[in-house]
Amino acid sequence: MRSRYMWIPLILVIIAIVAGFQYIDWRQSGTGAGLYSHDWSPDPIQRYWDPVNFYKAPDTIQGVLEMAQCIQCHEAITPGIVNDWKASRHSQATEAVTCPDCHGSDHEQLHLPTPEVCGSCHTKQHTEFLDEARHGFPSHVLAMDRAVDAPHFVDKPKAEVQSCVQCHSVATKCDSCHTRHRFSAAEARRSEACITCHSGPPHPDDETYFSSAHGQIYLQEGDEWDWSKPLQKGNYKAPTCAYCHMDEGRHQVTEKSMWKFGIKEINPNTSSNKVLRERWVKRCTDCHEPQQARQWLKELDLERKSAWKKLYSAESILRSVRFNDAFFPAAGDRPTYPSSTWDRYFPRERIGFYEGQASAFYNVSPIERDYFEMWYFENLGAYKGAAHGDKSMVTKNHEAMDNSLQQIKQHAETLLKRKDTEADKTTNKKLWLEGEYTEFNRENN
Repeated sequence: MRSRYMWIPLILVIIAIVAGFQYIDWRQSGTGAGLYSHDWSPDPIQRYWDPVNFYKAPDTIQGVLEMAQCIQCHEAITPGIVNDWKASRHSQATEAVTCPDCHGSDHEQLHLPTPEVCGSCHTKQHTEFLDEARHGFPSHVLAMDRAVDAPHFVDKPKAEVQSCVQCHSVATKCDSCHTRHRFSAAEARRSEACITCHSGPPHPDDETYFSSAHGQIYLQEGDEWDWSKPLQKGNYKAPTCAYCHMDEGRHQVTEKSMWKFGIKEINPNTSSNKVLRERWVKRCTDCHEPQQARQWLKELDLERKSAWKKLYSAESILRSVRFNDAFFPAAGDRPTYPSSTWDRYFPRERIGFYEGQASAFYNVSPIERDYFEMWYFENLGAYKGAAHGDKSMVTKNHEAMDNSLQQIKQHAETLLKRKDTEADKTTNKKLWLEGEYTEFNRENN
């Protein structure tokens, strides 16, 4: 009898596992995509940024067409893309790669060239691109998942998240780097191909690179370089983004990522990071002495150590505020993420990377937002400056982090003093649970 009862927990576990997989499948079966697919629907532009999930062929033309017919029509309506294709290696190959090869020949079943379509010919590059996934986030191949699987993707108005998806679509189409229809490798080797997305407060790669010695040489002389040459030693006077991050054109940009974008603390002395460090030294020694490269990496380590000391100090202050139930407004007095049942019934302020602060773009109190900007903007600005050789950016952002830490301390003292006043409790719900932005968000996303 006793042995029969022992099967009950095992059966319950199996049922729970099956139910869990079914639930995940259901979560991704809505009109949108990702874990919150039932909470949003795509705008028309989404069909071009995520063509596998959303592209639909136009119904204005019918029939199976040949290449000559494609050219004849599109020379009249979109001559620019035809000219780009004619100037590309696709058109000049011994066996030309034509419109039907990438889009299909049945006009009612046309498709955009996804990475899988490109990979049918460019197998090596596609395999390297897919291999990024084993390194986790951040990576290009997982960029779209990173966007649509985040709670703030369905919490924010669509007009705001579209700007995120425009760059995160690097995972779902190759023309983020190789603009269609020329798909020029020479174009993709230039730094502008990368900084189209890698710019702005969270990742000021453009500002830090162009302010560095490498970037200054590039700005002054880059237009005169022969960009048809491969990314190999001796072909370029100064490195570009692709030269450093895509060794000799390898489509595996995250291969040497030691600090994981700078948003979480990493132990630089692990065995795997020691291997990555030597890969960076090898790349730098194309132009510099090995000891110089190691010194730069050591300076980066020291910058990261200093930055995380400040961030942990700020997190400690926020935890003290939470322990004393002094956040204004408290988690229970502001709108929850629309897809979070847990937040609805068990509201809790989230502090730091490991508690989910990475998702807290909205729906946080002012002091939490101050920490977020310290962590996501100033911290990353300092990291990018150190990684790209822009010391002025390191100094600027560490001064900003010092100021933010001081402001957080002062704000925390104020919160702790006034936490029990009735005025705050009344104001919370009126300002945060109601209002033009909140109502618009509920109705339009």
